[in-house]
Amino acid sequence: MQGLIFAHVIVGELEKMSAARAALLYLKLGYTHIIPLGLDHILFVLSLFLLNPRLKPVLWQATAFTIAHSVTLGLALYHVITPPAHIIEPLIAVSIVYVALENIFSPKLKPSRIGIVFLFGLVHGMGFAGALGQLGLPQQSYLLSLVLFNLGVELGQLTIILTAFFLLGKGFGTKPYYRSRIVIPLSAVIAAVAGWWTIQRLIF
Repeated sequence: MQGLIFAHVIVGELEKMSAARAALLYLKLGYTHIIPLGLDHILFVLSLFLLNPRLKPVLWQATAFTIAHSVTLGLALYHVITPPAHIIEPLIAVSIVYVALENIFSPKLKPSRIGIVFLFGLVHGMGFAGALGQLGLPQQSYLLSLVLFNLGVELGQLTIILTAFFLLGKGFGTKPYYRSRIVIPLSAVIAAVAGWWTIQRLIF
């Protein structure tokens, strides 16, 4: 994921914190990992929103995404799976390209999108695990810190959805030009940016 923010936190210092203080720190880290530093995740969630800018459809997608990335984040941090970063990071970028292109070529939200979002959520969860693994989790509050980090991620995700709704969906979502002037141009830009990330992550 973009913008790893954990290098400045020393695991030894975390071990000296109380369980409550460490847990609250991970809540903050989860949120800031998305806003403002998780540009790739921001673009993914924004892509989910664009095709159908009503809150109910995007929240269904976000729920599927949340369940999926919570599963792989937990499995990776408990060492049940060991996802290789050199594969996961390009796949995260590819997931953004896919959803953005689907916005361009599909005139409406398809039921299959939930399943696709769930699969991509599994991939993103492995990316979150890689980022969080660079810091480690305090042993005295391992599970609580993991849960609150994940909660921070979800609060960041919800912030993106609500911001997009009030800036785009509420005022423009029902306009006849919404798809041609907002969905397609923005999705094209997102696909181009994520396509470049894919190349970068495969080469470097």
